[in-house]
Amino acid sequence: MFRWQVRDGVELALIEQRHAQELFNLLEANRAHLRPWLNWLEQRRTLADTSNYINFALRQFALNQGFHAGLWERGKLCGAINWHPIDWPHRASSLEYWLAASHQGRGLMTDTCRAVIAHGFGTLGLHRVSIRCATENRRSRAVPERLGFRFEGVARGAEWLYDHFVDHAIYGLLATDQAPV
Repeated sequence: MFRWQVRDGVELALIEQRHAQELFNLLEANRAHLRPWLNWLEQRRTLADTSNYINFALRQFALNQGFHAGLWERGKLCGAINWHPIDWPHRASSLEYWLAASHQGRGLMTDTCRAVIAHGFGTLGLHRVSIRCATENRRSRAVPERLGFRFEGVARGAEWLYDHFVDHAIYGLLATDQAPV
């Protein structure tokens, strides 16, 4: 599989079945923190749900449709990042990410996105990367803003989040853009 260092003490690695318990525990510990922004939390209520998600993610990787990677700081799982299925004919994909509350505010996700985007443009040969965030999720929106993505607009009512629709801010970055990635 793969593993790479993002910065000193921080690495990304493919999420595998051996990580199921650790991932489940991290989601449980951060459920209240993540719930306002992530609609898939209800699909991962048990260890078996988490294991099924990992199987899905590994199939996506095996089909060359991107990856779901865990983010570890000093050996402790603290978040995740994934490519939505890659649109190979258009050489485009989008990123989704989340970080435990205890690890926010130190640039971990910005550095992680920078590394993954460089991999996408370099190794994968992507032309376009997009990031969509709930308009009210300032922390998540700050990541593409710091990385030089262009704000492309708002998709109104883009996601059903438990009991209401939320708008998404859409950001895009092209391989040809001169950005600080």
